[in-house]
Amino acid sequence: MREIINFNDNWHFWKNVSDVNINDGGESITLPHTWNGVDGQDGGNDYFRGTCLYKKVFHSDDLPKADKYYLEINGANSSADVYINGKRLAHHDGGYSTWRVNITGYMRGENIISILVDNAANEEVYPQVADFTFYGGIYRDVNIICVKETHFDLDYYGSKGLMITPKVEENKAVIKLDAYVNNLQSGDVIDYRIYDAEGNLVCENKTAETNCNLIIDNVHLWNGTIDPYLYTAKAEIVRDDIVIDEVSSRFGCRTFRIDSENGFILNGKEYPLRGVSRHQDRWQIGNALLPEHHKEDMDLICEVGANTIRLAHYQHDQYFYDLCDERGMVVWAEIPYISRHMNGGNENTVSQMKELIVQNYNHPSICVWGLSNEITMDGAKDPDLIANHHRLNDLVHEMDKTRPTTVACISMCDMAEEYVHISDVVSYNHYFGWYGGSVDEYGPWFDKFHERYPNKPIGCSEYGCEALNWHNSKPESGDYSEEYQAIYHEALIRQLFTRKYIWATHVWNMFDFGADARAEGGENGQNHKGLITIDRKYKKDSFYAYKAWLSKEPFVHLCGKRYVDRVEDITKVTVYSNLPEVELFANGNSLGKITAEDHFFYFEVPNIGETELVAVAGEYKDESRIRKVDTMNPDYILREQGAVLNWFDIEEVEGRFCLNDKLGDILKTFRGKLWMAGLFLTLAKKMSAGQPQSKDKKKKKKSKNPEMNSGVMNMIGNFTVLRFTGMLGMRNVTFTKEELLKINKKLNRIKKPKEK
Repeated sequence: MREIINFNDNWHFWKNVSDVNINDGGESITLPHTWNGVDGQDGGNDYFRGTCLYKKVFHSDDLPKADKYYLEINGANSSADVYINGKRLAHHDGGYSTWRVNITGYMRGENIISILVDNAANEEVYPQVADFTFYGGIYRDVNIICVKETHFDLDYYGSKGLMITPKVEENKAVIKLDAYVNNLQSGDVIDYRIYDAEGNLVCENKTAETNCNLIIDNVHLWNGTIDPYLYTAKAEIVRDDIVIDEVSSRFGCRTFRIDSENGFILNGKEYPLRGVSRHQDRWQIGNALLPEHHKEDMDLICEVGANTIRLAHYQHDQYFYDLCDERGMVVWAEIPYISRHMNGGNENTVSQMKELIVQNYNHPSICVWGLSNEITMDGAKDPDLIANHHRLNDLVHEMDKTRPTTVACISMCDMAEEYVHISDVVSYNHYFGWYGGSVDEYGPWFDKFHERYPNKPIGCSEYGCEALNWHNSKPESGDYSEEYQAIYHEALIRQLFTRKYIWATHVWNMFDFGADARAEGGENGQNHKGLITIDRKYKKDSFYAYKAWLSKEPFVHLCGKRYVDRVEDITKVTVYSNLPEVELFANGNSLGKITAEDHFFYFEVPNIGETELVAVAGEYKDESRIRKVDTMNPDYILREQGAVLNWFDIEEVEGRFCLNDKLGDILKTFRGKLWMAGLFLTLAKKMSAGQPQSKDKKKKKKSKNPEMNSGVMNMIGNFTVLRFTGMLGMRNVTFTKEELLKINKKLNRIKKPKEK
């Protein structure tokens, strides 16, 4: 029988070391571990990216007796080499999947395992350009798997060795079981069994074949969050009545399809997918999570009432997929093929896709495989990009005939592009009302797509805006206030949730996450679009807007708890609840009862002195307070931290443009368009200089210039020049103070149009 030995303890770590023969010094650590838990979240885009060394000493006698020994690594970002006793055994590219190394025959009495892990820029391994930190390290469990000579396969892309394909037929399910076995001998038998959720044997078949069909009569369906029922399949290799290896996997029986008119259909019934996206990292922990962290994330996602999760932008921990199965989440799983197509990285997209599918095939929660995310950031015409997507799409259909493919398109990718129509279904990442445009554009845009392509299922894979502890009674796009995020999501809920043809919506994001290149919002190094802060300590008001629509757990929430000091005489107070009626009390006096079909309740409250507010809905209540002040509390106003240049340091000339003006206004003038063309040439040079290098110099490609098309202009039109240049850190493009002041001088020469 196989034995799995956890190998997380007693490692030593050397940062910025690539010599496996080093033995002195080193830091004693326990896995999981990342070297970017702090510097990957503090801004500056200067977190350490390079090679680090992990070493562990162990004695062979401490392992169970076995014929074969495999080292199993469940996540090492992003490339790694394994050595035992100084001999290099394996190399792996891809930081988010499980992989194994056969160490049999290379062990002696005392052994040293050395693992070099490298997250440096690399033109052949995804991801390289993206709005999140690429934390380096061995950040998931490491195990030793001990097996007999005959065993379920451990060599094929991190496979479990057992593939389960349920097919529901009326009130029964035919379960196709495919076992992958190494060194099966004549006379060996594979005992296939299925157990129900209570552990009762449902059906069984003993055969010498590596596949069989089992039938579950009166099948209990996996029915999303309503009833996420799971069976367990077990396969045993039996020789002379002795079990020599065993694998098992839970699975669920369900039918689903994605309809271009009626959205997601689960077990024959409409089941609108309304949920969130998730990044895995945490404050000062990075991606080195423990099971309790994953469970807390799932508990919070369930609390908001979501029934779907887009697990972005890479393969997540198996424990989290298990939680998705258990809680009934419908999951979008994807590889980190993101932002910028690299001709040298095509093989890596294939290997990462194979790992994703092989390792996760049995999870009933997974219903779509994502091919790529915003990959057309530099344009959608690249023939190699198109060919690689066709290749991936065909690969997925060959490996899994039960699930469709999808892509997440960047907003400015024209809906007519070939790329948009390669996958079976499609979703778009839109940020109208944050990155340009108006929040009212969502509904009309989706209606236009649906009218033009009525047979193509369309979803919204990202939408959101950033919010920190800034506050404003007249919130507007770009102020990073909690109030703007709340009204933004109110508008989006009304538009997206009422269009049932939208097959899925995924808020970007459930949690704030590390993005070390970001320098905005007053807290550098993070993307703050989360409904909850990166430390999971504070649920922003927008969290409760979704809870009001999605959760069946009765509640009432008073918004603006962090916005106490207010200058206006009459202030707006918002309450969210999934109950039909809310009454608000101010210092014990009722301000009336309000009903709201959209679950958003608005009250006008006199702001005099100190006011204690109590919102009551049925038997539930929530409390907050406000205080009248003469001037705006400066603690509520956005202050940039560590900015190269602040808006108030910029020279402004009356009637002329400057860094504080919006790109859309500048582009309304002829000279402004010429200036913008020059800026894009500068960006192209900076982006080219910052490209990761291919290990094979012959494969180095010239960087493509970013396209200055109408989609790009619409997206960035509401940005001030200063905000736009600051955000370019996400593309590894930075400007010095001197460069920004030089740009400002050029803008000072361009006249603003006269107001009519």
